[in-house]
Amino acid sequence: MKRILTLALAILFCSQWLSAQDDLLSMLGEEKTTDYVTASFKTDRIINGHSIENTAPGVLDFKISHRFGPVRQSVYDFFGLDGATIRIGFDYGITNRLMVGIGRNSNEKIFDGFLKYRILRQSTGKRNMPVSLSYLIDGQIKTVKFSDSERDNKFSSRLFYTHQLLLARKFNNSLTLQLMPTLVHRNLVATPEDKNDVLAMGIGGRIKLTKRVAFNAEYYYVPDGQITTNFAQSLSVGVDIETGGHVFQLHFTNTNDMTYKGFITETQEDWFFKNDEDRLLSGIRFGFNISRVFTVKKPKGLE
Repeated sequence: MKRILTLALAILFCSQWLSAQDDLLSMLGEEKTTDYVTASFKTDRIINGHSIENTAPGVLDFKISHRFGPVRQSVYDFFGLDGATIRIGFDYGITNRLMVGIGRNSNEKIFDGFLKYRILRQSTGKRNMPVSLSYLIDGQIKTVKFSDSERDNKFSSRLFYTHQLLLARKFNNSLTLQLMPTLVHRNLVATPEDKNDVLAMGIGGRIKLTKRVAFNAEYYYVPDGQITTNFAQSLSVGVDIETGGHVFQLHFTNTNDMTYKGFITETQEDWFFKNDEDRLLSGIRFGFNISRVFTVKKPKGLE
């Protein structure tokens, strides 16, 4: 009985001591903290579409992107390098949750702008959140001249919009997967049978190969019955190479467009050769994104 009483007193003393230690740690600011997941991707793009990452507050991300012609064009066109579609863009972080960006595309002379807001951020510790979630709204204005100048051409026919959710989870230091349910709205469509609103599901991912090199892949699936013209699903694979303030994204893709309405609803060529004349030709083409960041406004306390 004496041993049991002694043990009970010892346990009570230890629990009181641990509680007092927790109170002391709390007073010293060493209470349990929230650890947020970082570097799910190396930049705020997977390849063509956005990743879950945001540009840091006060940081400007200058992007130059090229998509060349199909590799099948052989030596005469230097395997597609003679023909290039170009996009120049600027992304800027306003807060930890909000970023904006603008860009100009040579294809159809499109200007695009976007806003991306971080809703949830994957974390452990005091707050346990298994996934990250962001909302993206993107608008595009096509400024190329109308092909039929005699037609009653309206300015609204130049406008396109995209709404997208980015749902991602970083499973470990090497693997990140992301789902991208997407709605593309087109004010002007090719035929009356085409849908103005096109639903698509994107899936992307990253596998970290070394400290500075990662393998990326991205695929967008558009269910049948929404687009009547001959089109293909957008598929892209490549590598990211980080070198200081630059990130080089080198990849192969079957689209020459870097706008959402372009690579989701207007990709014309498939990844594989087709013998049937009614099927699509192989449109594998080389492309790259170059990202360079500049600190425009330093966070408070770092001046």
